[in-house]
Amino acid sequence: MDERYACAHWGSYVALGDREALRLEPVADDPAPSVIGEGWVGAVRDAGSRIRRPAIRRGWLDGRDRSNRNDDSFVEVGWDEALDIAAAELRRVIDVHGNRAIFGGSYGWASAGRFHHAQSQLKRFLNTVGGCVSAVDTYSHATGEVLLPHITGMSNRQFQDEMNSWPLLAEHCQLLVCFGGISGRTAQVMSSGTSRHEVDGWLQRIHAAGARIVTISPNRTDMAAGLAPEWIAPRPNTDTALMIGLAYALIETDRVDRGFLARYTVGWDHLEAYLTGRSDGVAKSPEWAAGITGLAAASIRALAADMASNRTMISVAWGIQRADHGEQPLWMGLALAAMLGGIGTPGGGFAFGYGSTTPVGRPGNHVNWPSLAQGHNPVKDFIPVARISDLLLDPGGSFTYDGATHRYPDIRLVYWVGGNPFHHHQDLNRLAAAWTRPETVIVNEIWWTATARRADIVFPVCSPLERADIMMNRRDPALIFMQKLLPAYGESRSDYDVYCGLAKRLGTLAAFSEGRDEEGWLRHLWSAATAVAAKQDIALPDFAAFRAMGRFDCPRTDTTRLQFGAFIEDPVANPLATPSGRIELNSQWIADLGLADCPGHPVWLEPAEWLGQPGADGMLHLVSGQPLTRLHSQLDSGPRSRSSKIRGREPVYLNPETARRHGIGDGDIVLLSNRRGRCLAGAVLTGDIRPDIAWLATGAWFDPQRVDGELIDVHGNPNTLTLDKGCSGLSQGNAAHTTLVRIERWTGQLPPLTVFSQPRFAAR
Repeated sequence: MDERYACAHWGSYVALGDREALRLEPVADDPAPSVIGEGWVGAVRDAGSRIRRPAIRRGWLDGRDRSNRNDDSFVEVGWDEALDIAAAELRRVIDVHGNRAIFGGSYGWASAGRFHHAQSQLKRFLNTVGGCVSAVDTYSHATGEVLLPHITGMSNRQFQDEMNSWPLLAEHCQLLVCFGGISGRTAQVMSSGTSRHEVDGWLQRIHAAGARIVTISPNRTDMAAGLAPEWIAPRPNTDTALMIGLAYALIETDRVDRGFLARYTVGWDHLEAYLTGRSDGVAKSPEWAAGITGLAAASIRALAADMASNRTMISVAWGIQRADHGEQPLWMGLALAAMLGGIGTPGGGFAFGYGSTTPVGRPGNHVNWPSLAQGHNPVKDFIPVARISDLLLDPGGSFTYDGATHRYPDIRLVYWVGGNPFHHHQDLNRLAAAWTRPETVIVNEIWWTATARRADIVFPVCSPLERADIMMNRRDPALIFMQKLLPAYGESRSDYDVYCGLAKRLGTLAAFSEGRDEEGWLRHLWSAATAVAAKQDIALPDFAAFRAMGRFDCPRTDTTRLQFGAFIEDPVANPLATPSGRIELNSQWIADLGLADCPGHPVWLEPAEWLGQPGADGMLHLVSGQPLTRLHSQLDSGPRSRSSKIRGREPVYLNPETARRHGIGDGDIVLLSNRRGRCLAGAVLTGDIRPDIAWLATGAWFDPQRVDGELIDVHGNPNTLTLDKGCSGLSQGNAAHTTLVRIERWTGQLPPLTVFSQPRFAAR
């Protein structure tokens, strides 16, 4: 064997040493390795947070009590007993209530491996026993997933696949305007794994070629300082108003490319009437926008003039649309690019997601590698992914989604794997209340996360370092065999083995496993990959050779992509898959839905919470961005993430002016609060953020405790505070970035953390 490898969503690594001496080094050709990997081995070895044996919540075991699900002890049991109990409970729920009473909860960031993909494994298993209620879209970019097909004719995946490649920007872009920035911090990760981190390098090339870079964000560090970016910091959640003010400035100076609009778009007349005020009597001038954004009208006009005078790329980060009315900045950014006439040019146009993960904009060929088949789900009920609390709290209630009205089914059993909703969902205290509604919660988990601590049946599963797999990412040239590098921790098993045990008891083992063990499935997937590769003239080695070499690099191509290129060249021969065949600045289909929170063209709508509302004096806008030291909440128990804490609490970044106003010093513990919750964090003072925001990364493991009678998350999870509502009746995307909080210096005794220690255990 040449080398042993490990892969994760944050990078690829060469394994050196064994067992206690194991260490991981980033692959040599990764130009900017993620710091997240520095905490991987430590988190996997952390005895305080790992799950050792199957466990059952005592209240559930004694009498199916649900009331204490958020704070109970556990009884450790043997595997046979745990599997017997879980299989019997699945059978009971199916027989009594049907498969519409099961929610299969999973998210896509559990493993970079193609076989041990948590969501695929869970859905495959549940589909063999009759299916389950599932979720659609993602927390990352739900508005794009719903909106983009209607206005561009492309799915979100297609749109991002075809965005202008970085080399085109490096050669042709003159002005890069980035709403939400383009950050190497968020570009550390990629679903299905990555072998390279290139975003910062491409930005440096764009800067070196002479392009001017403007970052529009309340946080200056959303663009690397070495790129000499110009920083514009509007009030959070007012990007749409700024875009509209820029659009008005283009109209008043006659800098609109009306020929482009007439040939390639529909609905400009509706949008122009709104911008100029003909439709509602309010001219959306730079002065109007200044009153909303807090920026100077002259600065808005100057930026509009520069955008009209240069080949301009308008980039919108995923985080911008994770807010109330999240469709609007995405739609208006596209409209602004159309007004400039830059769509379909090598260095201009519109982009959604540069830097939000590492491969967006990466040149090269895409290969659709095989994955584990999930089978057929006969249950048609679903929820938008961020509506889990609504599902559990309102069985039978209705919701709108993408033009239709649906109802929430009555969920009796939740099976959650490969994710931690008590990290990524909003308003965690509301979720905790909703979590007591199902009769049973089953969780497969590596660590005692907040979700595992709130389960009834807990199966300990292996980490990716404790099993073998294959990284095959359609947007990465490297195929990597992921060796098993460590023995399974305690009595943990792979998710696959857990499902095989359940399927055997439920009589579906043959359908689920097809007679294959782990190696059999890896060989099967590699055989399918070999056939896929052959169609692209790529000759893969046989399985034994691949496993021995550890890594195979597909021939790199210089493929660059030009978004909308064929359409712009001939819109008649290459129409878009929209009703009009063109870019829809006004969508009659959306207009006909009659949604007050998402009309037929982009508009400014006041968020449910924002700094411009009455009563917001003294409050801060909470921005909960992605962390530097972990992936979402993954590896928070590891040494790299823990080293970034302030007295064990997640750091919250404050402007020094804000800190002085509230009597807060650097390193002080502070209390953030609103009507939804309260949490502690450690203050870090910086001039790189607006004075009216608090920047608190997502992912600190939720650790709510009663302190002087008040329920407080003592660790610093921002979703203790965030607003849990659909951003609109169209997409129902999450509105995490629409949150106001109050802040004060914490003067009480600092409670100890409990979430990195084992839960309470009880005897039978």
